[in-house]
Amino acid sequence: MNIRNPAKLTVLAIVIGLLSGCAGSLFGEDGGPQVEAKSAEELFKEANAALDEEQYSGAATKFEEVDRQYPYSEEARESILMAAYSYQKAGKSPEAVASARRYLTLHPGTKEAALAQHIVAEAYYERINDASRDQSDTKAAIVELETLINRYPDSKYVEQARKRVRLARDIIAAAEMNIGRWYQDRGQFLAAINRYRTVVSDYQNTAHVEEALMRLTECYYTLGIVNEAQTAAAILGHNFPDSKWYKDAYALLEAKGLEPREDSGSWLSRQWNEIVSAG
Repeated sequence: MNIRNPAKLTVLAIVIGLLSGCAGSLFGEDGGPQVEAKSAEELFKEANAALDEEQYSGAATKFEEVDRQYPYSEEARESILMAAYSYQKAGKSPEAVASARRYLTLHPGTKEAALAQHIVAEAYYERINDASRDQSDTKAAIVELETLINRYPDSKYVEQARKRVRLARDIIAAAEMNIGRWYQDRGQFLAAINRYRTVVSDYQNTAHVEEALMRLTECYYTLGIVNEAQTAAAILGHNFPDSKWYKDAYALLEAKGLEPREDSGSWLSRQWNEIVSAG
């Protein structure tokens, strides 16, 4: 088209300018449709609505969007924690832990920090295996639970955390006993003693310490280390006189013409007295 009329050229320029202005309002810099940005409050309400409808993964994504778009807003601080909670409800443990740890890094002194640590501890606690399997997650759970107890002693999560620590420690002690018995059944008495010794030294408040003392009596006697066998039986009898394990240990020694007798120079005697003193 050959346009020579100056008036037509002017009109064409105006039309092109108007079209360009319209295009700029309809499309964003990336060429996609331009949508009016939502405020932090609006995004937060949408995330909460998704959470109320039990759309947990979607809610977590929306809460994270608040933090991404408005990182310095009041809604962003709460959104980090709510994303962690939503991921937890969705069964997405790694994501829950990551969000909760981020909250603890950025806002460790807030009153909601206890909830963030609770979410972390809960995630590890749910990974605990039974006593027949590896106890790495159990030990990690204890660390996180004790962190909750020590850092936030007045929080509503502490009582439950204490109960869970006791249970987790009992599981670890049970695992040590399983391994000790396995070694003992195969005649590997020194290896068995090391496992039972761990229970007596580190998990003396669990239900397994009585059997551990009796097994030490058996192993030491079999190895001919009579004073240690007598000491283990004596400590067992002194602390758990009505225990069936004490009856077994006493019968073992009595059959050999021996009786429980504590040797103050024994590692077991020293260890146990230190435990009692520490109270």
